Amino acid sequence: MSRVQLALNVSDLEASVVFYTHLFGVAPHKRRPGYANFAIEEPALKLVLIEVPADQRGTGVQGALNHLGVEVEEVAMVEAQAQRLRDAGLAAFDEKDTTCCYALQDKVWVHDPAGAPWEIYTVKDDNPAAAQPALAMVESTPANCC
Repeated sequence: MSRVQLALNVSDLEASVVFYTHLFGVAPHKRRPGYANFAIEEPALKLVLIEVPADQRGTGVQGALNHLGVEVEEVAMVEAQAQRLRDAGLAAFDEKDTTCCYALQDKVWVHDPAGAPWEIYTVKDDNPAAAQPALAMVESTPANCC
């Protein structure tokens, strides 16, 4: 199953986890310090919450978006989408065997015309030994992780 990913910056992770648990009716799939993700079946969504200090996050929609993505089932799907993006003339940046969001992943990054980062990725190991946290905020380069 493929699903859209929405990664949000939150200043109060615990309150946000409670809110999104109630909103979608599911508990988080994964919790780590400063990080939570929800694997929601209906609607098909991977919701990622990344805790950042309130002065960096801001209020309302300002500062809310970290990045967007599409989770796919296997590496071959990431590779096929990367080629499709390149064939369409988009600048795509590959990351293979990267640890991010406390998972081992293969992914490809692109940016929309306004600079919003999108990743197409697959999780190869949901709990690797050398897991790394999500970064607080995506800067202008796709090398920053989810």
